[in-house]
Amino acid sequence: MITGGSMNFFPNEAGYQPRVMLIGGTSEIGLAILAALGLPPDAEIILAGRDEQRLAAAGKELPGQVRTVCYDALETASHQAFVDGVFADGPVDLVISAAGLLVPQADLQRDVQRAATMIETNFTGHVSTLLAVGARMRAQGRGTIVVLSSVAAVRPRRANPVYGSAKAGLDAFARGFADLLHGTGVRVVLVRPGFVTGRMTAGMPPAPLATTPEAVGRATAAALRRGRATVWVPPSLAGLAVLLRLVPRPLWRRASR
Repeated sequence: MITGGSMNFFPNEAGYQPRVMLIGGTSEIGLAILAALGLPPDAEIILAGRDEQRLAAAGKELPGQVRTVCYDALETASHQAFVDGVFADGPVDLVISAAGLLVPQADLQRDVQRAATMIETNFTGHVSTLLAVGARMRAQGRGTIVVLSSVAAVRPRRANPVYGSAKAGLDAFARGFADLLHGTGVRVVLVRPGFVTGRMTAGMPPAPLATTPEAVGRATAAALRRGRATVWVPPSLAGLAVLLRLVPRPLWRRASR
């Protein structure tokens, strides 16, 4: 079981082997969440992604028994079969949906196909996969889904309208999906970090209130233990988000970050 708090989403059964899955299995934030959970050594961790070598390398840094599976966020027609295959091996207690792509806006304007790919990765693929995950968890009567959103979902800026709108769509879906699953034994935890310094943002100057994958991992693990539904990292972003919505549009247009 998960230690360090009252929240325990694994059945309290002798000999039970917890199963967790990270979709976007090389995500720095997703891996940081797994590391922060303090999973037992007999837990099965499923890393789902496209790059087998990177998945295997990531798995070596994790506790538990790691298995890698092929998953492509863009191949939406395969998502139902992918989820069915994972759940065919037994109940899954926790799914972290962390597939993501960040492309500079200037590059997207030069190549609109890259914009479509980012939207499909950051929004469409999550929806088609999580609908299948939610149905399987509902059938088993329990489960937890973690969705990685962003403070960018609050109000997209001129510097990132494609990324921000994709995250806004994902954020809205996660909130509605949580309401849909309410009372079924399945819960959805929505994580909204600010600027995260890491591989995805390499070369970009950090924004105010920047955080790290490790900090997001610790905050998410704490929220899971405490039964919280929404996680802001850092916590001060929750209040700032209210103010962001109130900024007059002419002033908002001047924001470069």
